[in-house]
Amino acid sequence: MKSLIIDDERKARNLLRTILTEFCPEVVEIYEAEDLPSGVLSINKYNPDIVFLDVEMPEYAGTQILDFFDKTQINFQINFQIVFTTAYNEYAMKAFELNAISYLLKPLRAKHVKEAVAKVMAISTSKQINTQLQELNNILKNKSFDKIGLPISDGILFVKLEEIFYIQADGMYSKVFTETNGSKTISKPLKYFENLLKSKEEFFRVHRSFLINMNHIKQITRKDGGYILMENDALVSASKKKITETIELLEVKLT
Repeated sequence: MKSLIIDDERKARNLLRTILTEFCPEVVEIYEAEDLPSGVLSINKYNPDIVFLDVEMPEYAGTQILDFFDKTQINFQINFQIVFTTAYNEYAMKAFELNAISYLLKPLRAKHVKEAVAKVMAISTSKQINTQLQELNNILKNKSFDKIGLPISDGILFVKLEEIFYIQADGMYSKVFTETNGSKTISKPLKYFENLLKSKEEFFRVHRSFLINMNHIKQITRKDGGYILMENDALVSASKKKITETIELLEVKLT
């Protein structure tokens, strides 16, 4: 496996090179670049399998990498995996997670780098990295998001948040029920989605097993212990307390 490190800080490049050399024997070639333009030249020259790309760099941010490729080509495609490296930035981290893009927090740790390399080796295709990066840039530019990238067996499925009926816990997995794509099982726990969508007031956890989109509630019933009927005719369990809280939230939204 060939790797390329794009980072304007020499110390950061040296640290990552040392980690890859000592802990990732599957990485047999390591190249470096100090900015995005020279990094793209190295990509074209060495054809790396994985690019470790710093987000915060002078002149050009790592997320602008798409701007350096010819989008007029019919088969325009980035044929390598990207792992962003970044200092703590809560909003950027959220954007990465929403688009199912790999990232590492600085200062880098050998364990996390090894996990990132292993993840890249397990991915058979990078055919959707273009879409992921475009969605990422939209989020960072507009400071808002209306889609989420769901990692599925053959890539990443982008779903509009407004199309999600509810998300149901399934052990350490979750089932996402949508209008146009049916249900999808995702290898993330429900808590992951709860944290990711906490800024979206329409999403509310009404039960330990259910996170619902309140815009898709069809009926709320207090009888038989209480439950919520969604627009796709699914019955969602909810405690009496959560039933009351849901009604109060909906009343607030309607005023």
